[in-house]
Amino acid sequence: MHLPLRAPIVITDLRTAEMIKYASNAFLATKISFINEIAEICEAYGADVKEVAAGMGYDARIGRHFLDAGLGWGGSCFPKDVKALAYMAEEKGLHPRILNNVMEVNYDRRKEVVKWTEEMVGGLKGKIIGLFGLAFKPNTDDMRDAPSIDIAQELTAAGAAVRAYDPVAMDVARGILPAVQMFNNPYEMATGCDAVIVVTEWNEFKQLDLEKLKSLLNKPVIMDARNIYDPAYVRSLGYTYRAIGRGNLD
Repeated sequence: MHLPLRAPIVITDLRTAEMIKYASNAFLATKISFINEIAEICEAYGADVKEVAAGMGYDARIGRHFLDAGLGWGGSCFPKDVKALAYMAEEKGLHPRILNNVMEVNYDRRKEVVKWTEEMVGGLKGKIIGLFGLAFKPNTDDMRDAPSIDIAQELTAAGAAVRAYDPVAMDVARGILPAVQMFNNPYEMATGCDAVIVVTEWNEFKQLDLEKLKSLLNKPVIMDARNIYDPAYVRSLGYTYRAIGRGNLD
């Protein structure tokens, strides 16, 4: 018995098929970079980017998918395809301004998270910073173009000691980030840290006992780069807390 077709089949030439794939991934990457740029404006005016994204998502022309502000995209497909499409344009003498800006906004997020962490702890030299998550997204050990790589390297370059915990990606990450000390659980990793940065939105991190976590940290500082916590609740526990585009206005 054959199941009925549940998706249309598009028959086209090879070059057009290739372009469909590149353009689709580039568009999704553009949505992510766009909402991250909107997040910056939300912070400046005290708006909440999660509510903005929810409101935008009700418009059927836009949709809710890929409108989560945070650290942006990583992995293999988006970086490769956006760069490939930009290169193809430049090879023909074109100027892919939007594609280049999509990449610039995405990678700037990683530097900004380090800068915000530095502001919250009063300088990074000699500080101990913990990373919650290493993989570029949850439910994988994929470290290709993972934001954690740039963040860890920036922190180390600024004089911080970097620790990390990821449920599945640490074996892969050890070969990429030899200077980062890996731990077997999030609480052990956080003990003595001056701040923790949420890098990957694993469910495990969403369910942490934040009161217990606070008792283990040297300083109660959370840089929530994936917007997994409720800002009002975390601050009510006595944390210095920053999220992405959540207003961050006390």
